[in-house]
Amino acid sequence: MNWDEYKKQVKKSDPNAKEILEESEAEAAIISALIRQRAALGLSQRDLASLCNIPQSSVARIESNKITPRLDTILKLLNEMGLTLSVTKIPVSKV
Repeated sequence: MNWDEYKKQVKKSDPNAKEILEESEAEAAIISALIRQRAALGLSQRDLASLCNIPQSSVARIESNKITPRLDTILKLLNEMGLTLSVTKIPVSKV
């Protein structure tokens, strides 16, 4: 069983674990987009931190998933890199 199959099985069998996994996946997707865009723009963590008036260590901890940043911090980081955060309705699973 690979990781994706295992996640599917856990999500089907444990509603609490499903919620935790889905939240983690959403957070990881946002952070991955942030890292990709920062790299595409040729910005270092220090550069991005300077643009956002936050410590470089905060950018490092966010990117390494050691902390969960506040929404205003994420929005500030994304805005400085020309990205936005969208909220979309997802279909409700009947599993």
